[in-house]
Amino acid sequence: MKVLFRFLTILILSTTAGCTTPYDYQTNGFDDVITIEATITDQFKTQEIKLTRTYKLEEKVPTFETKAIVFVTDDKGNKYDFKENAGTYTSINQFQASPDRTYELHIRTQDGRSYISNAEKLPQQTQIESVNADAITKAGVLGVEITVNSTDPTNSSKYYRYEYEETSQIIAPKYYPEMLVANNGRVTFQPRNYEARICYTTEKSNTLLLTSTSHLSEDKVSNFPVRFISSKDKFIRNRYSILVKQYVQSLAAHTFSETLKEISATGSILSQTQPGFFYGNIQSETNPSEKVIGYFDVSSYSEKRIFFSFTELFPKEPKPQYQYECPSEIPESDFPQYFFNYCFSTNPNAGCQGNLIVEYIRTRIKVFFPNEGNLYLLYPIECGDCTSFSSNIKPSFWID
Repeated sequence: MKVLFRFLTILILSTTAGCTTPYDYQTNGFDDVITIEATITDQFKTQEIKLTRTYKLEEKVPTFETKAIVFVTDDKGNKYDFKENAGTYTSINQFQASPDRTYELHIRTQDGRSYISNAEKLPQQTQIESVNADAITKAGVLGVEITVNSTDPTNSSKYYRYEYEETSQIIAPKYYPEMLVANNGRVTFQPRNYEARICYTTEKSNTLLLTSTSHLSEDKVSNFPVRFISSKDKFIRNRYSILVKQYVQSLAAHTFSETLKEISATGSILSQTQPGFFYGNIQSETNPSEKVIGYFDVSSYSEKRIFFSFTELFPKEPKPQYQYECPSEIPESDFPQYFFNYCFSTNPNAGCQGNLIVEYIRTRIKVFFPNEGNLYLLYPIECGDCTSFSSNIKPSFWID
């Protein structure tokens, strides 16, 4: 949802500017608007709120709102303070939203502006029943579709938002248990002192996934598609896991999310048709006419994780290619790219590459394998050391 908030930020600016230019757009008018991303849930955890300022089209990233006073209150007089923490505001103590309370968000910025949200109540608490992964062909593409199922027997949840975190296991195809080390101009192979063969990369969803059961006789989410991944996608080459997160929203929060999603799908933000500004449930106390972007959402939360391996879903399909080109068989014409001669000579015709090998070791550009004589077989480091682009820390949830 963060990506869409950034889209809305730029959209407001393009609406303010009121013109379109195909190249090198510069903002002619600019509204300094606070942007608030705030969701608290019934999950007992450190809750998080993000505050930024709108930024000009020629700028690359938003500016974080620093040194603000942020807190949440409930109708029983309880106060939950937040502290600034690496570009976000996190609750000092873990807490969870309760179904018998209403909550308000309060923000006071460094320049003296004050904001408050409407009082919001936790919706019905509904759990995810199952998350499934099925091999299907979609729009002519073979892949895996991940779907979610959920049922509220009280028929009162109705409005759902989904996010996911997906983790890919990466196995370096040219891993070698020893690494080439240079000391005082000499090179030797030494055992690796860290995991370099198996790594894990995690990515988060960046689109709004919304559904509603308000038009159905049952409050039942059936096989709602959360993610589709092509069978050729490198991310599922080995083992894969996805954590699906379900948020039950109020009608007002769902309407805000739908509007935000609709704006994000209208095409170019510089098109002649501009939807303009729309308000959430947060207002300025110091200036009622001030524009505020964002919504304070109180949602019930549920999550479920699944794992699968590529061969489980696609037993007859070839594995996707590795993230980098790491040929098993090297044609003779490519030998100069992969075989290096470890020797030193001032004669340019001697073919010595000792200095180059030492430099590659120092900069970790290449990974080396022993070969015959003074020749070393060399691959891009990503082929033999996955830590060059991923993490070797095995997630606590991982199941092999």
